[in-house]
Amino acid sequence: MFELVKCQDIVRIPPEKFSSDLKKVAEEELSKKYEGILSKDLGYVIAVTSVEISPVGKILPGDGGTYHTATFTLLNYKPEVQEIVEGEVVEIGDFGSFVRIGPVEALLHISQIIDDYVVYEEKQGTLLGRETLRKLASGDKVRARVTAISIAKGGSSGKIGITMRQPYLGKLEWIRDDVKKLREAEKRTPQAEGKKK
Repeated sequence: MFELVKCQDIVRIPPEKFSSDLKKVAEEELSKKYEGILSKDLGYVIAVTSVEISPVGKILPGDGGTYHTATFTLLNYKPEVQEIVEGEVVEIGDFGSFVRIGPVEALLHISQIIDDYVVYEEKQGTLLGRETLRKLASGDKVRARVTAISIAKGGSSGKIGITMRQPYLGKLEWIRDDVKKLREAEKRTPQAEGKKK
């Protein structure tokens, strides 16, 4: 889930940037510090926005910079277990595939693609269901459910696991086909026939 988080921090303004716009320098310094980090509390930090900085700063002995209080907003992506996500398949292998969801890639294990025996076709770079003949390839758009999230201590790396083996999940094309078949079947039921008369 994407979210905006309001934060406050102290920003060091280096002496060589004293002549520059204070707000712009603060935004640059905060971007260097926060953008691209991963933490259990924030998730993946994508961008720093809406920076407000106190024009009055403090000087510390032995340091030529000034320290200012800044209030700002972080745009984060924090996946949650059981969350439904949409993404694009970016890599296919004999293990399954990686799907880009938001700013990160999630692992879709071969056993979690479809309720069918799935084989890897190396020449075509696809995963194929033996009975259903449904193919998954790089570039396909999919809908999945987050099943696992693991963030290493210190937030140096993270792993996300997803599944498509539930109703109304899978390649978007498969979902459209399943919904169309379901609607056609509903039209043929005895109740639907009784309503037509």
